[in-house]
Amino acid sequence: MSIKTRFLLSYIAVMLIAILLFLAAGFLFSFAVTGDVRAIEHFYKKSYVQKPLTSAEESAFLDLKLLAKRSPEQLLDREQLQKIEAPTIEIAVRKGQHIIYTSKADYERRLLAHLPGFEATNINTRDTIMLDNAFYTYVKFDFYFSDQTEGSIFVLRKVSSYTELTRELLPILLILLFVIFMLIIGLLNYVVSRSIVKPISSLKEGAERIKSGDLDFEIVTQSKDEIGQLNRAFEEMRIKLKESVQLQLQYEENRKELLSNISHDLKTPITAIIGYVEGIKDGVANTEEKMAKYLTTIHTKAKDMDVLIDELFLFSKLDLKKVPFTMETIDLQQYMRDFVEEVNLDLVARDIQLQYRPLSSSLYVKADRDKLRRVLTNLVNNSAKYMDKQHKQITITLYEKADEVVVEVKDNGAGIEATALPHIFDRFYRAEKSRNSETGGSGLGLAIAKQIVLGMSGTIWATSELTKGTSLFISLNKGDNE
Repeated sequence: MSIKTRFLLSYIAVMLIAILLFLAAGFLFSFAVTGDVRAIEHFYKKSYVQKPLTSAEESAFLDLKLLAKRSPEQLLDREQLQKIEAPTIEIAVRKGQHIIYTSKADYERRLLAHLPGFEATNINTRDTIMLDNAFYTYVKFDFYFSDQTEGSIFVLRKVSSYTELTRELLPILLILLFVIFMLIIGLLNYVVSRSIVKPISSLKEGAERIKSGDLDFEIVTQSKDEIGQLNRAFEEMRIKLKESVQLQLQYEENRKELLSNISHDLKTPITAIIGYVEGIKDGVANTEEKMAKYLTTIHTKAKDMDVLIDELFLFSKLDLKKVPFTMETIDLQQYMRDFVEEVNLDLVARDIQLQYRPLSSSLYVKADRDKLRRVLTNLVNNSAKYMDKQHKQITITLYEKADEVVVEVKDNGAGIEATALPHIFDRFYRAEKSRNSETGGSGLGLAIAKQIVLGMSGTIWATSELTKGTSLFISLNKGDNE
């Protein structure tokens, strides 16, 4: 059974129970007051069917009825009838087919046309007539005059047309009210059930679409009730699920790209090693000089492979957040002086001038000492690879900010295109598309640097201008000197 049907049945049940309880309460009340089990039935008959008389009507009717039974000829005496009249009632006496007395003058013909006919048994003595667009209740008594002429007495009282119409149409009005009540209940059921069933139907449709793998839809809700909260929670779940699927697809794409890049970067040195080994086996290296050259090349290629594997292993551990960080407060000024002194010898051998610009005051940062050295080394090596000018220069500069210290590694190399700049920290990305390890490296250096800096709660970014050079920046949180 659907929820909508349940709502409808529940409304009908509530309505019926309410009616039954109301009737039961009315019955108990009337029974407690009157002691009569059929009190309500008697009340209806007395109040609506029998049309009870007022005291003036009853008094006048009894007087007229007594005259009709004992001396009907006195009903022809106008003075006698005028004594019986009262302000709230009207009296009429009919003999044969003529009105012989009325309380109002010039009233006989209109009254005669609307009054009921003679009935010797006097069964239907009370009813309502309409006269001059007004309703009148009447009570009558039929009798015979002494000459056996049919006679009738009437006591009339003007009543409200609405009251009388309501009284006459009471059963129909009750049925109409019941029907209206049913329609209202049905409308309320429709409105309430729609506010619940429609959102649930949307959830069902959304669940079906998710089941079929479709996540490109939106569940919109305006209500703030529990159903609205459920819809919003479902929509948030859909968004998270879609993001998760997209992330999974991205991971899969990255995995494929990673395998492709690893295959390419490992195949190149392996191919070279195999070629030189075969050259040795085939006797191509037939002199000590050639043999030494072949062995040196094999050794170099093997070392390149070892470095690539180490970097790949480190990046994988960093990406999976399985590398522990030993954070400590470091005097950055002294740390940078030691680092510059260490790498300067290698850069001088490559004809690169290194310039260091410290700050005047001591600076302390929170960092992992060994991993920070790996980051700085990767940044310097990246700058050194793309030198294209006769005068090669790398400048390391420190900047102090409110809560952090920025280290800039700037070179005067070829620069990086604007389209490539946002991707230089991606793994295996190389602005130089040939993937030549001599110029492009493994493509993991800056990616490793990014993972390490993020692991130390820092940030890393780059700026570049073609033909003028590139600046690589890292920011580290300040530390307290203990």
